[in-house]
Amino acid sequence: MATTPVAKIRTKKILERRRVPAAVRRLRPVFQIAFLALNVWIAAQFYFFVRQFEVGAPAYTVSRPPGVEGWLPIAGLMNLKAFLLTGSIPEIHPATMFLLGTFLIMSLLFRKAFCSWLCPVGTLSEWLWKAGRNLFGRNFSLPRWLDVGLRGLKYILLALVGYVVAAMSVEGIRAFLDSPYGIIADVKMLNFFRHLGVTAAVVLAILAIASVFVQNFWCRYLCPYGALMGLAALASPLRIRRDAALCIDCAKCAKACPSHLPVDVLIQIRTAECLGCMECVNVCPAEGALDMQAFGRRRVPSWAVAAGVALLFVGMAAYARISGHWESNVPNAVYERLIPHASEFEHPR
Repeated sequence: MATTPVAKIRTKKILERRRVPAAVRRLRPVFQIAFLALNVWIAAQFYFFVRQFEVGAPAYTVSRPPGVEGWLPIAGLMNLKAFLLTGSIPEIHPATMFLLGTFLIMSLLFRKAFCSWLCPVGTLSEWLWKAGRNLFGRNFSLPRWLDVGLRGLKYILLALVGYVVAAMSVEGIRAFLDSPYGIIADVKMLNFFRHLGVTAAVVLAILAIASVFVQNFWCRYLCPYGALMGLAALASPLRIRRDAALCIDCAKCAKACPSHLPVDVLIQIRTAECLGCMECVNVCPAEGALDMQAFGRRRVPSWAVAAGVALLFVGMAAYARISGHWESNVPNAVYERLIPHASEFEHPR
């Protein structure tokens, strides 16, 4: 006798219920807050580092935090290309190369874990859309035709950046980074936010407001860094996989997915849009119905992703520091000469 759909659903509902400890659910928020706090501390130290040269302090007591180079992704791409072609680790902004390499490896192993577990912009974006959901009772989705079209923008921006870096020779890269502009590119970045123009302020305000209404607006449509991580994640051995026999068709996974992926109807998630955030797995009520899995269908729990992300980040930074390739080889005398005149240096052409 054939089983009716209703009988099938009733049979599924008596399956073992998944129990996700509260500590596991808090893992990702803890990582997000910790990494955001680290970036705030780096930003504060870098600000005081720059100010001591601007005001002509009698002694330079604040050291430059190398971690600020994490905000120079294009310099990281340049240095990574030069390193791959020559085998020589650059002396200017080496930390940005190590950080970019770390996040790419992280994406290869754990999908876009950098975006969902560490990225401070991603964290702020998530807080904004959650605030919007709490305030308005929901978030909004763009029409499918517009959503698909806009998602391509971040790949176009990545392609433009990639084209520029690919067109540069190793000598050109070194000349750029050794120029006054290249040496204080991080200072120029700081000044962009310190002396924010009207146009830039309006654009940032629009992005913030859009992020309140649309989940991860910047990350979903415009972030070229996230696009790069997504392309690397396509080669990851990890996949979100759904067991249709155990699934109770509640669709909680699809509702929890910040990337709006149809997790509830797919057998596995292969797209570059998957953030590896594990939100879908954590809300699934049926034990074994949905998991992050590696080769051989081995289950990968949230704590394993968290441990891998932490070990990669701390391990790579420690290696770069111990090997002497973490800090830029720039004397204070050079900063003393360049920083007070930062506004005078234009982008080399």
